Amino acid sequence: MRGKWRFALALIIVSFTIFDACRKSVRQLPLPIIPGNDSVPGIDSIPGNDTIPGNDSIPGNDTVPVPAPSKYNQVPVHYAINPNVGGFYEALPPSYDSTDKKYPLLLFFHGGGERGDGNLQLPLVLRNSVTKRLAEKTLPVSFTVNGEEFSFIIISPQFKAWPSVNDVHDILQYAVSNYRVDESRIYLSGLSMGGGVTWEYAGSNYGKSIAAIVPICGASWADSAVAKKIASNDVPGWAFHNMDDGSVTVNSTKRYVNIVNGQHPVHPIRMTLWPTGGHDAWTQASDPEYREEGMNIYEWMLQYKR
Repeated sequence: MRGKWRFALALIIVSFTIFDACRKSVRQLPLPIIPGNDSVPGIDSIPGNDTIPGNDSIPGNDTVPVPAPSKYNQVPVHYAINPNVGGFYEALPPSYDSTDKKYPLLLFFHGGGERGDGNLQLPLVLRNSVTKRLAEKTLPVSFTVNGEEFSFIIISPQFKAWPSVNDVHDILQYAVSNYRVDESRIYLSGLSMGGGVTWEYAGSNYGKSIAAIVPICGASWADSAVAKKIASNDVPGWAFHNMDDGSVTVNSTKRYVNIVNGQHPVHPIRMTLWPTGGHDAWTQASDPEYREEGMNIYEWMLQYKR
């Protein structure tokens, strides 16, 4: 009987030893390679992790320079400057918000067919000339004159009725009060109705504040006193008209130029007359590619300051 117990005890000891050895050998086996383990592509190498291009290299991050806009962004402003001006378009240099410098101001005035309330009718102003080029992103944002680079602040109001000199003055004062305007470089241009009030403002008591004007087929019959005042205010001008204009006679431009230049001003008015084109002299005049003596109208204006 005692021998049987010894045999049973020995069998238990042997079984335990075998079990323990098996347990140790299982524990020492390498872990299975399963997805997500560090030994295969896992978290550290999946898209979005820092091991591949991430936040620091995507566009907009500080490590990648973001280029400044290369075109004007013309935006509507529905603000009534006075009873005859219910709104306007604003075009600022792309660098305007990132600097504290002052910029030349160009006020551009539309023709009689683009009159409106400054609100729902404001897009009529985009039909022609400077505002159309801004809308189409074809107007350069800078011009180099005498080795210096300039960009305009461009304000284009919409008139409800035929504008007066005082309307223009209100717009100019609003612009000077609300934008960083270089007051030595304020320029006026306009077509047809807008060209007429451009002439008239230059020949008013406010004319000395203007550095230069570009009236295009201006709808204003030259009053002798107004024309002589342009000369005494010494306002440089470059006037455009088509000889076959059936809406506004070319004689209105010729008369202004002849009376002003007859006063022998320091800066005589320059005149460009094209033989054909009807009432549209503004498309070519406002084209930055059109130059005389190496200058387009924008470069020509910028050579003058007060």
